Amino acid sequence: MVLAGAVTISFSAVFVKIAHVGPTVSAFYRMALGGIILSMLVILTGKITQIAGKAFVLMGICAFCFTCDLTVWHRSIFYVGPGLATILANFQVFLLAGVGFIFYRERMTLRYIVSVPLSVLGLVLLIMPQSRGPEPHFYLGVFLGLLTAVAYTAYLLTLRNLQQDFSFISTLFAIAIISLLTAFGLGVEVIATGKSFAIPDATTWAALLAYGIAGQVLGWVFISKGIGKIEASRAGLILLLQPTLSFIWDILFFKRPTGLLDLTGAILAILAIYLGSTSRVVPTES
Repeated sequence: MVLAGAVTISFSAVFVKIAHVGPTVSAFYRMALGGIILSMLVILTGKITQIAGKAFVLMGICAFCFTCDLTVWHRSIFYVGPGLATILANFQVFLLAGVGFIFYRERMTLRYIVSVPLSVLGLVLLIMPQSRGPEPHFYLGVFLGLLTAVAYTAYLLTLRNLQQDFSFISTLFAIAIISLLTAFGLGVEVIATGKSFAIPDATTWAALLAYGIAGQVLGWVFISKGIGKIEASRAGLILLLQPTLSFIWDILFFKRPTGLLDLTGAILAILAIYLGSTSRVVPTES
């Protein structure tokens, strides 16, 4: 199930690239369609629970962080392609570990210490070929991809606090509410920037529908149901399929120019993400 979830989510950036709408509009439809479907699942499974005021505030913060995440990630996809944008977004594993070290007194492991310079080297190799003749907005796309990692880290930390403080709230219910709140925030952004919600053609309809179902529902359901039943290291390895396959889809579907430096950089970055995501942090003694 984790494998199926990783493969499903790996197509998310592809759907964004295929859809003939702007980045914020495609993000809106992902969250709106996904939120509606998740809400239907909540009703069918009887997972509706009462929400305390603080819990709703935390859900609102989660939605705000995820709105920022999708806004910058979708633009990064347009500027640097689905593959590199997804790899950059997964750099959140290093930020999460850094937050754990600084604020939660978690001790750094050797695996994590090795992963950080490895990720930097991989990133440098990925962007070096572009230094000889970068496409318009390429480095802006790289910056937005890294900014995605920051926003996603904030989202995950807030979601963690929500789950710890209000464990009685169903995760499915919480994600459904957060999805709808995120869709609302993205909708406000679409209106504020003067964009249109219109879907221009059948291809875009199919891409957005697939994006909402695959990116926000199926992938999350598959991973959440399977990840607790396997070892953390195996789960981390399987989940690496998402950025790996996204990079492959970028080459196959969109003819991404890829040389030896790009491939080496991608491999090093993905290896670093694996090392960082499977590092077992150890609390320091108080």
